[in-house]
Amino acid sequence: QIEVVESGGGLAHTGGSLKLSCKASAMTLDYYAISWFRQAPGKAREEREGVSCRGSDGRTIYADSVKGRFTISADKAQKTVYLEMDNLTPEDTAVYYCALRRDFGTDCLQGYFGSWGQGTQVTVLS
Repeated sequence: QIEVVESGGGLAHTGGSLKLSCKASAMTLDYYAISWFRQAPGKAREEREGVSCRGSDGRTIYADSVKGRFTISADKAQKTVYLEMDNLTPEDTAVYYCALRRDFGTDCLQGYFGSWGQGTQVTVLS
């Protein structure tokens, strides 16, 4: 079982920035999609929103709600995927989860993810 561990959450003000990290215990990222989801306050686990993902070939997908503000990137040597979040708004407040699954070239925000991190809290104040 590959594990993923998030870090980097915290408190920001509207317009501010935070950078999240997701480190995988895999030997390589070459076969995996790593994706970020978020669970807003009061929402159920089933209502987690796909935020952004990176496929094994480096392709990226962003939810409409974060396009132009969030950037996903990877340091393959460190087996770490980053989510740079700029121009934050209170609507970005959520617990952010990193998830990993084998990549089959499909939409990397969809599918079954067998590995989930424990989540990291992001709070944006107005």
